[in-house]
Amino acid sequence: MIVVGIDHGTSGITACVMENKTVKSIFKMKRTEINEKSFLKELEKQVNLNDIDLIGVCYSMGDGIDKITDIKRVENRGVINLEGIGKKIGGGTKVYDEIKSSNIPAIVIPGLHNGVKSMDERFNALFSHIASPEKISICYNAYKTFGFENFILSDISSNTVTLLIKDGKIFGGFDACVGAVGILHGPLDLELIRNIDADKITANEAFSKAGVVKVTDSYKGVEDTKFEIMNNYDKDEKCKLAVDSLVLSVSMEINSLMFLNSDKNVILAGSIGTWKNPSVSEMIKENIDGNVLVLNGESGAIGSAMIAEDILNGKKEILGIPVDF
Repeated sequence: MIVVGIDHGTSGITACVMENKTVKSIFKMKRTEINEKSFLKELEKQVNLNDIDLIGVCYSMGDGIDKITDIKRVENRGVINLEGIGKKIGGGTKVYDEIKSSNIPAIVIPGLHNGVKSMDERFNALFSHIASPEKISICYNAYKTFGFENFILSDISSNTVTLLIKDGKIFGGFDACVGAVGILHGPLDLELIRNIDADKITANEAFSKAGVVKVTDSYKGVEDTKFEIMNNYDKDEKCKLAVDSLVLSVSMEINSLMFLNSDKNVILAGSIGTWKNPSVSEMIKENIDGNVLVLNGESGAIGSAMIAEDILNGKKEILGIPVDF
């Protein structure tokens, strides 16, 4: 059995080829590359396309569907619209359309939004949207890797999204525009709200620069800003303050869910959550009274492949989310 998992991230598209539960290859295309190359031709360098049994696709916010759905039955790529969700480059749209046109079997993973009834109704009452589809994939990867039924998953990268899993189902959590900051994205504070009201900046532009990049003079685009900030942690005072502030913000978000986390398990993921020097996970551990572990690797792409594989093996529900395939 050969499956492919796709992580539609801020800086690019990552794909994982898995055969019989073993990761065979992982490759990443920057968003700027996708506009010049065919995703399927790049995938064909890794695996014969005719041998793929199922692709697990993540795309954008995933707020137009509430089940893991056969791509043939998904309208408008599974989204309501593409407005107000960060910088749009178009690479993910091209990948999605290539896959749908190819007739390779594929499922589309939804995001977490208030139409997903498996979550606690209080989170759905509070927030219209909680996470994009690849966060579900990361959670499933963590669930399969560590075997916990109860845990907090914090994915820290361009943005930070923190989710709570209770009894093997996603219970709720905080989206990138609500709680903790990431490198690029974050919630809007009073100054940004005033700038939006004064027509100096749109809300989407504010969100896209509300992460700890605002502390620095280090914006290098969606693909390279994190490297600029993290690699200068010991050399630049603003970069050090940015990372230390991110750690504080994420620690606060995790701790805010701990009273609902009976087993005190915390799993960190994402390019910043797994960053080694400085060790962001060790910094966060100092602020958390619990069992803090790290999910290394391309966790979103691998998780999407795990979802596809388990659906082929007959699973009808993933972390409480129904399967329509």
